Order: sequence, then structure tokens, then C-alpha cells
Amino acid sequence: MTSIRLLLVDDDPLVRAGLSLMLGGADDLEIVGEASDGSEVEALVDRTRPDVVLMDIRMPTVDGLVATERLRGRKDAPQVIVLTTFHADEQVLRALRAGAAGFVLKDTPPAEILHAVRRVAAGDPVLSPTVTRQLMEHAAGAAPDTRRARARARVAALNDREREVAVAVGRGGSNAEIAAGLFMSVATVKTHVSRILAKLDLNNRVQIALLTYDAGLLETDDH
Repeated sequence: MTSIRLLLVDDDPLVRAGLSLMLGGADDLEIVGEASDGSEVEALVDRTRPDVVLMDIRMPTVDGLVATERLRGRKDAPQVIVLTTFHADEQVLRALRAGAAGFVLKDTPPAEILHAVRRVAAGDPVLSPTVTRQLMEHAAGAAPDTRRARARARVAALNDREREVAVAVGRGGSNAEIAAGLFMSVATVKTHVSRILAKLDLNNRVQIALLTYDAGLLETDDH
């Protein structure tokens, strides 16, 4: 099996050493590089070609948010998991909007961090519906009218079926659950999700969920 290539980014050398020690022993994972600041990330990504970047949010020169935005704007960008100390952090929410596939707390047990890296490498977001909803509720009231108007204008590009699927994704449904709820095959759900991502220029399901929340679609039964 091909190893997952992981890049560690944190300004604290002790954190990097701890992560390297905890994760480096996994048979299916290879730590291909370390960076101490977001300013080093793009050059390291070019050199090491990681599949996943474990990214600290708070760094002195270029923070993890800016580094994530820069990375996810690139072609063939690696997946990004944000490292943070707080659950409902506005910076985390901004990183997810920028395309991060999820986040883990710095005190998360090593086995769970490894599980998150594996999931993201496989193309799955690591946010549970509960955590996604917590983040959305944290943003409640912080989403200005202009954001709602912009979100609704973007969602208007979807047809009715794509909109239904987007709302189901926003509610945290898996492909199988969405398929059962909307009476379609799992393959059809996957096709709709791919089309939604392409039409709305989004990176992943987390961004679909955030957009449906911003547009107010999760506040109704979507009749």
C-alpha cells in the first residue's frame, strides 16, 4: 500500500517533535517534511508533494489560515487538517471556508489524529455532523446579510435536485443516508455532490455544509 505523505506545520518545535514521534511509527504514513511557519509551506509542498498537511492556525509570520487559503487555491492541492486549541474558533471556521477538510485539537489522542489523517487522505472530511453544527452555531449571528445574499446567489446556480442534495449534505448526511432519504442510488448522490462542488467552485462537503448554512437553507424543511 502506498504511504500517506504528511507535512507537519507548527511554530512550536516540541509540538512538531511530538507529532512526528506519535505519527511516524504508522506503517501507512510517511512524514515528508516539517515547517515552522506558513511562509515556508508552499515551497515545502512543491519539494515534498504531501497528500495531507497538518497545519497549526497561529504562527508568527504567515498564519495557518493564510497558508491554507494559498494551498487550497493551487492545482492538485494537498488536503489540509487544521491544528487548534479551541473547538469553536472563528479562525477554524475561516480555515474550513478556505477549504480545509477538518480540524483536530492539539490534545487529541494520537490514534484519533492518525485516523483523521487517513480519512482526509481517502477524500473524507473529518468533521462529524455534531461538530459541524457547533461551528455553524458559533457563526450564527456572525453571518451578515451580505454573506447570506451572496450564499443564496451562489446556491441559485443549482437545480432542484442538487439543492436537495446540498441541504442533505449540510445536515450531515452520508451518501447512503442521502440516497435513502431522497430515493436515489448512492452513485447518483456522488454524481450530484461532484456537480455541486464543480458548479459552486468548492473543495469539499464541509464547504457545501457551510454554504447551505449561510444561505439559510438549514433553517427550513426546504419546501
